[in-house]
Amino acid sequence: MARLGDLLDHLDDLLAPGTFRDYCPNGLQVPHPDGRDAEIERVVTAVSADLEALEAAAAAGADLVLVHHGLFWDGDPRALDRVAAARLRVLLAGGIALAGYHLPLDGHAELGNNALLADALGATHEPWAGSGSPAIGVVASWEDGLPVGELVDRIAAATQPDPIVFAAGPERVHRLAIVSGAAAGMLPAVAVDGLDGLLTGEPREQTRGLAREHGLHAICAGHHATETRGVQALGARLADRFGVRHEFVDTANPI
Repeated sequence: MARLGDLLDHLDDLLAPGTFRDYCPNGLQVPHPDGRDAEIERVVTAVSADLEALEAAAAAGADLVLVHHGLFWDGDPRALDRVAAARLRVLLAGGIALAGYHLPLDGHAELGNNALLADALGATHEPWAGSGSPAIGVVASWEDGLPVGELVDRIAAATQPDPIVFAAGPERVHRLAIVSGAAAGMLPAVAVDGLDGLLTGEPREQTRGLAREHGLHAICAGHHATETRGVQALGARLADRFGVRHEFVDTANPI
């Protein structure tokens, strides 16, 4: 077991959320009944704090749920609606704390969604400045280039079957921007930086046209599926450093 405050301090030091301008609060979102001195035995990770994931975490005996997509976002109403209240009831009834890390987890150079996805594709990688400051994306590189068909096969194996592919770039891919989630709007920045394409989660209506007109590959492999690695890596790190038990709940969202 470990003290909740020690886990949170470690995550904050590791991910440096204060350096990111995000759309949501990062860090603790729902406290434990015993506060920061709560003893945490089991950490459950999930991509999103939806009701299915929270109920699964409660059933697994979670003391802390750690997610990429938390409960609160800019633009949400201040008053809780029925959906938000149902999610909170699961946490409060179970005495479970919830913490979430969004852009800081996307952008981490070692444990971030994008760095880990590049690793899974067999690429070297470096932060991509075109994704903002601090960088949240990476440029994945293959020295000899990778045939686009092989790249798509690797992406499908690493994320989910049948990604949406707009193959309008070169036959061999040398440098690919990776920005998980909903980053299809970054295609013009990919073109400006002379990259061969973009791997992200969700497409937009204009993604097909932009890929063709810029001569780029645009590969959309699922918002959820491109963001499963970071929280699992965080949970594994906490288990290794603090001796807590870790379990990942995958709600298998095809979007």
